[in-house]
Amino acid sequence: MAGSIRSDLWCMAFVRRHNDLGHMCVVARKGDPIAGQVFIEVDHLDGTRSLYTPAPVVSRGEGAGLVFQSRFSHVEPETVRQRIAREADFDPDLWVLSIDLREDDLGIDVIKDPGKQ
Repeated sequence: MAGSIRSDLWCMAFVRRHNDLGHMCVVARKGDPIAGQVFIEVDHLDGTRSLYTPAPVVSRGEGAGLVFQSRFSHVEPETVRQRIAREADFDPDLWVLSIDLREDDLGIDVIKDPGKQ
């Protein structure tokens, strides 16, 4: 994980902030507490989901903290589940945060990705 904050602390702060805002947010999968990658799965409560994954290091800029890219936006839930399962098989240190949120603004830094679905 880029930046100086531990993965577990970042995840707990994200979950707490969203629950305080009235959004149902949970840790769906715990990863490495120090340097696990963080995926955020968004259930839009309309039958679609989005997935945010860490942005490539080259697109973050030097000294940037945790920055995400939109991997999938408003797709079938199975598409997101399959992507998370493949990543978890490859990276057992992966964190997955799951949030119910109708809108798209998670309050995180997201890069523009022209290749997103």
